Amino acid sequence: MSAGNPTGLSRREFLAVSLAAGGGMLIGFPLAGRTQTPTPLPAPSAFIRIDRSGRVTLILPYVEMGQGSYTAQAQILAEELEVALDAVTLQAAPAAQVYASPILGEQITGGSFSLRGAWATMRLAAAAARTMLIDTAAQRWRVRAASCRAENGRVIHSGGRSFSYGELADDAARRPVPAAPTLKAVDAFRVVGQPRKRLDSPAKINGTALFGIDMRPDGVLHAMVQACPVLGGRLVSVDPAPAMSVKGVRQVVKIDDAVAVVADHTWAALKGLRALSPQWDEGANRNLTTADMVAAADAALARTGLVFTNTGDVAKAEASAARRFEATYRMPMLAHAAMEPLTCTVKVADGRCDVWVGSQVVGRAHKAAAEAAGLPPDSVSVHNQYLGGAFGRRLETDYVSQAVLIAKQVKSPLKVTWSREEDMQHDYFRFHNHSLVSVAVDSTGQPQSWRHRVVAPNIMARWFPGFQKDGIDLDAVDAAAGPYDIPNVVVEFTRNEAPAGVNTGNWRGVGPTRNVFVVESAIDELAHAAGRDPLAYRQALMSKAPRARAALELAGRESQWGTALPARTGRGVAVFEAFGSHLAMVAQVNVSRTGHARVERVVCAVDTGIAVNPDIVRAQIEGGVIYGVSAVLYGRVTMDKGRVQQRNFDTYPVVRMNEAPKIDVYIVPSTAEPGGVGEPGTSGVIAAVVNAVYAATGKRLRTLPIDPAQLRNA
Repeated sequence: MSAGNPTGLSRREFLAVSLAAGGGMLIGFPLAGRTQTPTPLPAPSAFIRIDRSGRVTLILPYVEMGQGSYTAQAQILAEELEVALDAVTLQAAPAAQVYASPILGEQITGGSFSLRGAWATMRLAAAAARTMLIDTAAQRWRVRAASCRAENGRVIHSGGRSFSYGELADDAARRPVPAAPTLKAVDAFRVVGQPRKRLDSPAKINGTALFGIDMRPDGVLHAMVQACPVLGGRLVSVDPAPAMSVKGVRQVVKIDDAVAVVADHTWAALKGLRALSPQWDEGANRNLTTADMVAAADAALARTGLVFTNTGDVAKAEASAARRFEATYRMPMLAHAAMEPLTCTVKVADGRCDVWVGSQVVGRAHKAAAEAAGLPPDSVSVHNQYLGGAFGRRLETDYVSQAVLIAKQVKSPLKVTWSREEDMQHDYFRFHNHSLVSVAVDSTGQPQSWRHRVVAPNIMARWFPGFQKDGIDLDAVDAAAGPYDIPNVVVEFTRNEAPAGVNTGNWRGVGPTRNVFVVESAIDELAHAAGRDPLAYRQALMSKAPRARAALELAGRESQWGTALPARTGRGVAVFEAFGSHLAMVAQVNVSRTGHARVERVVCAVDTGIAVNPDIVRAQIEGGVIYGVSAVLYGRVTMDKGRVQQRNFDTYPVVRMNEAPKIDVYIVPSTAEPGGVGEPGTSGVIAAVVNAVYAATGKRLRTLPIDPAQLRNA
């Protein structure tokens, strides 16, 4: 599998054509050679459908969770197919392996892979359809195809004659698929690269958009659920009588680790749940504390890890170093805290199971539902909806399995909703990540070697086994050395798992959101120790990273780097390469005498290749910045006696509107293939803020989140 052709398929294998239901043209992509068995669909699998009326429907393989995925995918299609963007009808893809990401080989929306996966797929499909339509028209007119062009949903001959796509669709569908359809030149793009309005916004504004939490099939009942408050514990018993005395409560359902109250509406279910006094087996975590987990991660720092990167001779560089820099960095456990709490609606009846949910992994949700229902996959349908935020939480399927297990015991369709407290306290947490960095520095202050030991759980061993090598979680070590010209580098991975029952998972920014903080904090310390300007120090180390260096120079100019600032206000910088993009960020932070940091401004320069929709790029960076600022200022999940202590946004705060910084995003023009932008904003801003705090106060912070007590009067 090559980077240029991640599917390993020929273009002809990649494309297939059949008739759409009701006549017309349908372009699909069977992913031959994949190990997963395709889920049968009621109609042929495909991404593009053109019916006899000329209506174009795009079947969207990547879900919409606020990142603009639907619009960007549609822009790619509209560009190559030569149709107006507002003429494209959008339809979410069902669970089927045919809709797998060509990069990941699975139906996943995450890791900033969506647009990168859609880029070649959508262009090839649309170009093939356009070619077939043109060839069909040319054959009817008995002219050369070269004398025809596609424009605005029509094929037009140089003599002025034209056919609509609908008039050609039936015959075009019978034509052979072109082995290598000609793609449009980048300089001919008219839709891609333009700041078009989001296609999902009108429905979200007028209230007609349907999220997972909006699903209400006929006859639906509502359930609220509570799992053991000690993570990993189990239900022993519960007396249902107190809940059954609440008006509207219909049933109390028990499963292995939770109890649910079923009622006519959510409020009755919640009141019934609060009336219960379940008896729990608290299990092995009954005395677990945050201090225990931090101590375990610190102990892992002393263990030699598995070597991921080993270039040059680090030991020799260390032996001859003018001085050594060494530092330990600690990042806490974090929750996802998506605005839409977890919810899943299920109907189990007549040997079938229907699931209405918002999931980043609709294929996995389908599999989980089938297993929980005890039904064959073709008896299960998953109806995926808009996601009200996810940030990695909806890459898991625990809430789907749980809802099906409960619904199996209820005769009506059932909507299972987690309270905010349940959602926050039973998350798949971003676990404690600790790092030990050791750098050999020469007499001029230049780094001659870089040694970085990453301590983290191996999430990919469970979640995506293909994304590891020789026992190393490849995500955990992503961006662990930075884009710098350091001749001798060792990066190690030391595995440190959470205690059984404490679920860990992916969190927005994944590996880089941890390692960029570490790398950029250390580089900043080296710059100051050498008496060098932190931005210039980085520039001098980036001869092999021209795109990142250009972004750094742009961010420096636009942030007015080096100009005077008020007292206790500083600028901090971070630069990195991740997700196929190259970014630099400058944060401006004021620290009050009471030690409270306020992020006043963030400037980001991003080279993400072709910006399919510049407005979406900016919005994604802005959203990532807000998420990252929330984490660096407030983010921390703590545990006492096996119980998560944070319950809601009062104890797990996020940046409020009055705290949000001014954010300026500058896009570097590029003709490279698109990179990802959903996560880099979070990854970069954490380091930039911490470095700005140092510039404002002279206080270096190596443990997150920022503790105002450390900065008081600093």
